[in-house]
Amino acid sequence: MTRSTTDEAAVPPLPSPKERRRLREAKSLSEEEVAAAVGVTRATVRSWETGRTSPRGRKRALYAKLIAPEPAVKPEVVKPPVVTAEATAGVVGPATPDLPETPPLPEAPSPAAPPSDPPPAPMSDPRPGAVAADDRSRTAEVPGRPSGTAEAPDERRVSPAEAFDELYARTAPGLVRQTYLLTGRRALARESVERAFELAWQRWPEVAVDRDPAGWVRAAAYEYAMSPWHRLRRTHRHPDAPPTEPGKRALFDALLDLPPAYRRTLLLYDGVGLDLPETAAETEASTPAAAGRLMTARAAVAERLPELADAAPAEQSALLQDRLGGLARAEHVPVPRPARAVRTGSESKARLWTRAAVAGVALLIAVTGLTLHTAPTHYEQPISPPERVGGVPPRGGPQKLTAQDLKLQKSLSEQLAHGPERLVPQVE
Repeated sequence: MTRSTTDEAAVPPLPSPKERRRLREAKSLSEEEVAAAVGVTRATVRSWETGRTSPRGRKRALYAKLIAPEPAVKPEVVKPPVVTAEATAGVVGPATPDLPETPPLPEAPSPAAPPSDPPPAPMSDPRPGAVAADDRSRTAEVPGRPSGTAEAPDERRVSPAEAFDELYARTAPGLVRQTYLLTGRRALARESVERAFELAWQRWPEVAVDRDPAGWVRAAAYEYAMSPWHRLRRTHRHPDAPPTEPGKRALFDALLDLPPAYRRTLLLYDGVGLDLPETAAETEASTPAAAGRLMTARAAVAERLPELADAAPAEQSALLQDRLGGLARAEHVPVPRPARAVRTGSESKARLWTRAAVAGVALLIAVTGLTLHTAPTHYEQPISPPERVGGVPPRGGPQKLTAQDLKLQKSLSEQLAHGPERLVPQVE
């Protein structure tokens, strides 16, 4: 531990992630060349340039030396001749030797302009609506930049809506295709991505400063799409019809037969291009568990695709990237709604839920007040039920009249209701 800390302290501090990419492009180096020189993968170099991770130890020293700017040539400074007071007064002083001609200043090497288009990703396609699997490579360029990236003084300040629209336009079509590969349902894929972006707009202050806003939205879309509650909905109970081509259909069926966690791990690692620690973090699993899921998923897919069974692990990853990209681009996945419509829908839902919460609180206050107003102010002990005491039955009302009582009652009712006669009834 002491050795690694000392080695890392000896290396000069690295520039910001955005500056790292600019220095690499200024030297006309690609991500593959830097990865081969340092001894890592292309995804690791991309994560260094987006700020998700930073190199350490020997790799940090090699990476810092590789992207270090070349020192500019310092021009030779020539001292001008000394002019004395006598010379200024018209007196010729000692002869001044001939001065050498000042050489022209060399031009400072101008940094190469960054390319207008980034290098193609494993699952990217220039056509509209293609799977933008490399949505992490330009995360730091989103106006809602993460912490640690410096902003140029002449860069135009953008509003939160413009930053959200840029992120949506760059990642939404690709996320729909990724989610379709994850679920096999086109309508659910579009709904999941739009729902994730609505949630991102509601929490935009948090998402804008995240190191990877596209990864935040991708994780939210995957979680919503893989929710087991969708099985209760009739429209999403069964997957859509598989592709007609045999190879794509075999891959489609193999993906849907995998457990959801294994399917997500395979798509993130071999489809999107994340490295193993990032895949484990996004699937909320340990790195060994993610590696085990990945190997099991590859073996299950290789049983359906014979060309993967005889390939090496590195070739398997490349073949799966190609097959997954071809499957995603071949299917007619619905295009998500415009960014403005998603923002408007998110704000409408937020207002609706706010009003519902306010109405619920008001109803609860009204019910509480009504209860306090109608509740009794003192305790009234309830009347206990009758009990048998000492074998004597309780009196529960008037006794049953006997025959003699009935006869007396009839005689009284037949007598006059006035006079002394009614006081002495005649009983036979």
